[in-house]
Amino acid sequence: MATQVEAPSVASREHRRAALASMVGTTVEWYDFFIYAQAASLIFASLFFAPMGSSGQLVAYVTIGISFIFRPLGAVVAGYFGDKVGRKKVLIVTLTLMGVATVGMGLLPTYESIGIWAPAILIALRILQGFSTGGEWGGAALMAVEHAPKGKRGIYGAATQMGVPLGMLIATGTLALCTGLLTEEQFESWGWRIPFLISFVLILVGFYIRRRVEETPVFKELAERKERNHTPVRSLWRTNKKQVMLAALSFIGTNGNGYIIVGGFIVAYSTREHGLARVDVLVASLLAAVVWGIFTLLGAYWSDRIARTTVMNVGNAAMMLCAIPFFMLVDTGELKWVYVALVLFAVGLGLSYGPQPALYAEMFPAAVRFSGASIGYAIGTVLGGAFVPTIAEALFKGTGTSMSISIYLIVLAAISFVATSRIKNRQDQDLNL
Repeated sequence: MATQVEAPSVASREHRRAALASMVGTTVEWYDFFIYAQAASLIFASLFFAPMGSSGQLVAYVTIGISFIFRPLGAVVAGYFGDKVGRKKVLIVTLTLMGVATVGMGLLPTYESIGIWAPAILIALRILQGFSTGGEWGGAALMAVEHAPKGKRGIYGAATQMGVPLGMLIATGTLALCTGLLTEEQFESWGWRIPFLISFVLILVGFYIRRRVEETPVFKELAERKERNHTPVRSLWRTNKKQVMLAALSFIGTNGNGYIIVGGFIVAYSTREHGLARVDVLVASLLAAVVWGIFTLLGAYWSDRIARTTVMNVGNAAMMLCAIPFFMLVDTGELKWVYVALVLFAVGLGLSYGPQPALYAEMFPAAVRFSGASIGYAIGTVLGGAFVPTIAEALFKGTGTSMSISIYLIVLAAISFVATSRIKNRQDQDLNL
């Protein structure tokens, strides 16, 4: 009898540990990513691209998008090894690579010190960030979902998604604290390095937690049956190409709309066009991160009760409805309406984002699941979020109105709505198959 009581307890503890490992790891990854996006929006133009004059800010935005181009490569490599040698080993490597890149940025001399080498090394480190992020999400999602109890894949998978609002919360909070406590001269001289260097501590925490998690039961069963795929990427494109593209297109709305907030554009836009204080807009973004996290959990919980695609499309519809009011509120130039805009926008983002890990896991067979989830996600980020800050900046400068940005965001969400509608509901599917 003692064994019967203990087994569920041990299993439950491992479920929670896997979810925590997924959340902590992606929080660290996204903290690193957001720190770069915010820094590129606020100060990198003057520190690394000063010779380009007024074009420096646009180039700084481009460097945000460069990393996205390398995400599919990271997804292919991580997917290959994740389906061949296991989810856990790959996740430890991706976390380490991301940390090396971010801490390296915090130690990097500026253009004034080493000239052209400064932006060249910065871009190389940014590429490394993109490569590691491309392999991170799919593995973290599968770690949580493949460990999840029956009927709770959505809410356990949401642990992975919580890394985004939590990473944004910590990154934006750190930047807000630095900009609030330091003078502008201090921040631009050395203070901007602090958030990058803090990443080292977060990485140690994430590494410790991930080391303690068992390999997923799904991969263990594949190994026992000797059914591990030795050419997972080739098999994926031969048998599940449609699912990969639907997965990618279902994500571009959330990714594109989300990067208006997390990609640093709205902070730069509000301060530059409407004269709002940088720290005030960063604090407003903190509240948006909290709301995003809450609705991510609600969306995931709801998706364990009704079709995940239905929940995601409620989020897509909300983003389409909010895109125009969002910029109308921001363009009032009043901080209180910026708060309202960011909070409303975060609702749709959370609902569309929460069910995604469970949906992706259910879309692909076990032998190619890491490759399918990672590549689908990576392609979605390239098509959706890669150059959203750059495109938004170009649209605003070209048309002179933020309405053009709103229309662009509506189109992205509409594409995702259609793609999501075409995904079959497989919530009862056995993940071991």
